[in-house]
Amino acid sequence: MEKSSNIDAGLVKDLRSMTGAGFVDCKNALIETNGDMDKAVDILRKKGLAKAQKKANREAKEGLIYSYIHAGGRIGVLLEINCETDFVARTSEFQELAKNIAMHIAASNPLYIKRELVSPELISKEKEIYKEQLTAMDKPQAVKKKIVDGKLEKYYQDVCLLEQPFIKDPSKNIAEIIDNEVAKLGENIVLKRFVRYQLGE
Repeated sequence: MEKSSNIDAGLVKDLRSMTGAGFVDCKNALIETNGDMDKAVDILRKKGLAKAQKKANREAKEGLIYSYIHAGGRIGVLLEINCETDFVARTSEFQELAKNIAMHIAASNPLYIKRELVSPELISKEKEIYKEQLTAMDKPQAVKKKIVDGKLEKYYQDVCLLEQPFIKDPSKNIAEIIDNEVAKLGENIVLKRFVRYQLGE
């Protein structure tokens, strides 16, 4: 099917507000997909993630400490989130990202930022528990191993902040939310640390 270059400006505007991508990128994505919004969003997300991966090794020493108090003072979160420049740290987009992640931490109570920070001892213990649960199951070892691996992946999604589905949009995890902002803001963004306080704990 021949691609049409006559794309309605309203479509381009809608796509920009959905993705935060630039006018030309949005128009080109719509031309490429003959005006199909869903496919155009996919193209822009893939491009954005590719840009984010290129920036991932750049040093991020600026940023902010963000504090969030929830549930009438019963839950509090302190979050350090870094970027490359003070200019980006002061943008409303970066501060909104910090707020969203702090709210997510308050609601979802992650234990670690990423899976690499989970101790090998704890992983071994979890695997032993899963294997124990499967002892009565009459399945080949290879099948049991796949089940254990699947349970471990689910464990990471439960306890690691970057892998948790975002409370406001469970179709994306926190890592993807950050990557989208990296693509929009043009700087590497790193979650450095967080502390979650709950009254009485």
